[in-house]
Amino acid sequence: MGYERLGTGATAVGIKTKESVVLAAEKRVAYGGFVMSRAGRKVFQIKGRYGVAFAGLFADIQTLKRLLSVEIHGYEIENNRPISVHSAARLLSVILYRYKSLPFLSEVIIGGIDSEGAHLYVMDALGSLIEDDFAAIGTGAPVAIGIIENRYKKDLNPSYAEKLAVEAIKAAIRRDAVSGDGVDVIVLTPSGAKESTYTLSD
Repeated sequence: MGYERLGTGATAVGIKTKESVVLAAEKRVAYGGFVMSRAGRKVFQIKGRYGVAFAGLFADIQTLKRLLSVEIHGYEIENNRPISVHSAARLLSVILYRYKSLPFLSEVIIGGIDSEGAHLYVMDALGSLIEDDFAAIGTGAPVAIGIIENRYKKDLNPSYAEKLAVEAIKAAIRRDAVSGDGVDVIVLTPSGAKESTYTLSD
């Protein structure tokens, strides 16, 4: 991905069910093997309907979250209606592609709930956009995706999907030195967004 050469990384996952989207990411911010923070937030909800999870350079994560929030807010003011999850994902895809000559060193999972149901998209640093039922990104992704793939079903309830996402992140933390220090989770349902934080002992 590119950010690994800086000695940084992350693990984030997304899971879509019939009635929810769950996004989770670990909390460690590390560069060159040095842990700068144990409280970095890499998963965010926007307007209670959309969520984004990131892996990569922490400054790029924060910048992309701000850019996407502004673009969604501007779209909804101009059009006087909520933006669809697909359109929000396309907006972020365009932002990423616009910077292709000097790309953001981040991978992204974006999901949400709209009038058509639950949606989950994964994209790379250049904005390629793929819709899927579940995804994992970052340096711990090979471990996390194996946990989810083995137990995923489309009819999972939101609470089990949340538990599965947390277990996948924790499994990645045990094997990835630049991931760690807890798990932040957002669960999006038609009734809104719920945010939770888990320690490694939970």
